[in-house]
Amino acid sequence: MWVTSQDTTVELTAETQTALERAEASHRHEALFSERAHNIKQSAVRDVFDISIRPGLVSLAGGSPSLAKLPLDLVAETASRVIREHGMTALHYGGGKGTEELRELICEIMAEEGILGASPEDVVVTTGSQSAQDIAAKVFCNPGDVVLVEDPTYVGALNTFEAYQVQVEPVFMDENGLIPEHLESRIAALEAEGKRIKLLYTIPSFNNPSGITLAAERRQRVVDICRDHNILVLEDNPYGMLRFDGQPLTPLRAGNPDDVIYCGSFSKIFSPGVRLGWALVPKHLYRRFYLAAEAVVLCPSTLSQLIVTEFFRVFDWRSYLAESRGDYAERCDAMLEALAEHFPAEATWTTPEGGFFVWVTLPEGIDTYPLLYQAIDAGVVFIPGAAFTPSDEPSSKLRLAFSGVAPEQIHEGVRRLAPVIRAAVEANTAPPV
Repeated sequence: MWVTSQDTTVELTAETQTALERAEASHRHEALFSERAHNIKQSAVRDVFDISIRPGLVSLAGGSPSLAKLPLDLVAETASRVIREHGMTALHYGGGKGTEELRELICEIMAEEGILGASPEDVVVTTGSQSAQDIAAKVFCNPGDVVLVEDPTYVGALNTFEAYQVQVEPVFMDENGLIPEHLESRIAALEAEGKRIKLLYTIPSFNNPSGITLAAERRQRVVDICRDHNILVLEDNPYGMLRFDGQPLTPLRAGNPDDVIYCGSFSKIFSPGVRLGWALVPKHLYRRFYLAAEAVVLCPSTLSQLIVTEFFRVFDWRSYLAESRGDYAERCDAMLEALAEHFPAEATWTTPEGGFFVWVTLPEGIDTYPLLYQAIDAGVVFIPGAAFTPSDEPSSKLRLAFSGVAPEQIHEGVRRLAPVIRAAVEANTAPPV
């Protein structure tokens, strides 16, 4: 192809021609995007995950479960047996709500946490628990509606809600979790503005990213406040079974079957690779929720469901979880020890009783996002705090994950990160020149 401009004629290469054609198509198609598409953001966590696979880096970024003690031979044997004995079922379409056997297993798992008497008929199997959040936003939220969230909260949930063009409003937490008085005041202020509040999204046990747990004495109060204002509670509880002492706090859903949608996941208690979660939905909301789930994913993977069901049937999963809790407790202790040894006195952090994360707070005025790049140069990765809030303001906080890293690597990662943090603190306190 030749292009002529005034007195100059240039022959374009095939690559240049293709690039120009794509640019022209991109310009034409930009007008076709929906308003919703402009609210879909790239996850900061995903960006960092892509970096964390670089050789030599210690990743304190990813909230990944440790699979080191998962009996892979038994998993392989189970998968082989499922395909051999049930292949025509396992490799075909299944029911939209999930197999009855898996839903019965899910009710058995929830009973271990204190949700007694749940019916498999009220369970929808989803593609991970984040799929349940997406379904809830789709079913209940119109553009402009309000979803309340803890501050900080899970970045994936923020991305989901914002994609549905809702107004995400944070509610303050302290060391005992979401503050009921602030929840009441935020609701009152938003209602006075004429806002319609649809959901409270909460991770009550070992909040991602902070590791904070909602105190037992606050739990019913939070549900009562929401009920009084006709707000549904969306309870995300992937870490509930991972309390270090083995005594999980009773979920919000346990005593409130009509007012709480409960989201659970096999990602943290078995394997994220099976991509299975679930929602326990109030009976009067079930049909709309189930139909919306089926409209997105015709049916969850039958193969994954049969493998998980059969594996949990033959495997002592309760003992495995107890062993996992011990490993996570050891890793958490390693991180807390390393922080105390290497970080400056101006930094503070949470002391979780379970889950995967420690939340570090630096002095006001420090933006942890630029520190990420300095940390990468030092050989360690973390997640900046700004990823976990709907605010666009800089954040002086950062999330460190201990779950997928051995204790010695945790110590090394914190040791590498500490000079970056100390330099930021010193620069923040230095008098202007």
